[in-house]
Amino acid sequence: MSSSVTLRQFWTGLSAEGRWLLSTVAVQTLGRGLTLPFTVIYLHEVRGFSLDLAGTLMAFIAIVALAVTGPGGALTDRIGARRVLLFSTTCQLIGCAVLAFATTPVVAAVAMAFLGINFGMSWPAFNSLIAAVTTGEQRQQYFGINFALVNLGIGVGGVIGGIYADVSEPHTFTVIFLADAASMLVPIALLLGPLRGVTGHHEAPDDDTSDGSYLAILRSPAVIGMTALTFMAVFVGYGQLEAGFPAYARQVGEVSTAVIGFSFAINTAVIVLLQFLVLRRIAGHRRTRVMLVMCAIWAVSYVALGATGVLPGPVAAACVLAYMGLFALGETMMQPTIPAITNDMAPDHLRGRYNAVNAGAFQAGAICGPLFAGVVLDRGWSSAYIVVLVASCGLIAVLALVVERLIPATVNGIPDESVPVVDPATGEHAPHGRQRD
Repeated sequence: MSSSVTLRQFWTGLSAEGRWLLSTVAVQTLGRGLTLPFTVIYLHEVRGFSLDLAGTLMAFIAIVALAVTGPGGALTDRIGARRVLLFSTTCQLIGCAVLAFATTPVVAAVAMAFLGINFGMSWPAFNSLIAAVTTGEQRQQYFGINFALVNLGIGVGGVIGGIYADVSEPHTFTVIFLADAASMLVPIALLLGPLRGVTGHHEAPDDDTSDGSYLAILRSPAVIGMTALTFMAVFVGYGQLEAGFPAYARQVGEVSTAVIGFSFAINTAVIVLLQFLVLRRIAGHRRTRVMLVMCAIWAVSYVALGATGVLPGPVAAACVLAYMGLFALGETMMQPTIPAITNDMAPDHLRGRYNAVNAGAFQAGAICGPLFAGVVLDRGWSSAYIVVLVASCGLIAVLALVVERLIPATVNGIPDESVPVVDPATGEHAPHGRQRD
C-alpha cells in the first residue's frame, strides 16, 4: 500500500469486519468523553469525597488495570480476543452504572475496579482484534485512524458533557455516567453480531517449541527494545500531558486555565484533522525512522513549553498552544507505529501477550511520568524538568535505532517484495511503492 492511498481506498480495502469495527469507535468513545474530564469533579463536588480520596480512587483504576493486563493478554491468546472484549466491555458498562449511583467510597471503589478491569484487559484484546482483520500497511493506517476517531469521540463527548453537567444538579452527572454505560452496548452488539465470526484466536504451530510464557517473550531482544521504547515514549509524552504540562504551564508559565483548556482542544483538532494526512506521508517509510521525526518534534515542543517561563504573558500563551499542537503532531506518528510494530512482530498465537507487554510498558510510563513531574516541579526545578524531557527525546531516538537493528524490515513497515500488492480501489495487482527510509 503506497502513500497515494486515499481514505476512500483505505475503507474499500478493509474487510467487512474491519469496517464494522472502525465505524463504531467514535460512537462508543463519545460516551467515555462525557465522563472522563469530570470524574474527579463528580466525586469531589457532587459526592463530597475529599480531593485526596478522589485522586486515590482515580489511581485505583490504573492499579487494577496494570494488575489485569498480563492475565488479559494470556486469556486473549487462550480463548480469543472477542470473548475477552465482551467481558471487559461488560465490566466497563457495570462500572459506569455503579459509579452513577456511588454515594460512598466503597461503592465508588467497586466501580473503579470494574473500570480498571476493562482498561487493563481490553487493550491487548482490542489490538489483537484489529490485527485479526488487517495486514501490512493497512494495519498501520487502521491504528492511526482508530486513534483519530477515539480522540474525536472523546472530544465531542467532553464538549457535550461540559455543557450538560452541572454540579448544582447532581442528577446531570448520573445521566452522563449512565450514558457512558449505555454507549458500551454498541461494541457489545457488534461483538455478538457482525463480529461474532472473528475470534482472534490462533492455535500454536506444530513446530513451535516455546512455552509462550511472558518470560520467554521478554527474552527476545526486539521485545525488550520495544518495551523500553514504549515506556520512554509514554513517560515523555502522555506521562506529562495530563500532569507535568498543566502544572508547568500554570506555575512557571503563569498562563490562564482557559489557555490550557483551549490547548487540549487544539490537541484534538490536530489529531483529527492531520492523522490521515500523516498516515499517507509515512506509508512505506521505516516505522523507526518515523519515530525519529516524532522525537525531533517533541523536543521542539518541550523547548516551546520551556520558553513560557521566560517570555511575557501573551507570548507564553502562544508557546503553550504551540507546544500542544506540536505534541499532537508527534502523537499522529507514534500511535500508528508502535502498535503496528508490536502486532507485526508477534506470532498469531501469542499476539495477546505481546500486546499485553506493550500495554504494561505504556501503563508504567503513564504512572512514572506524573510522579517525575510532581517531584521535580514541586522542588522548583523547572529548567531541569525541560532539559530532562528534551534529553529523553534523544534517548527515544537511540532506542528507535536499536529496535530498527533488531526487527525484520517487513515488521518495520517496508513491504515484502515477494508478496504482490493489491490496489484496494481496483482489486488488481499494483507495483510496490518505492521503499524509503
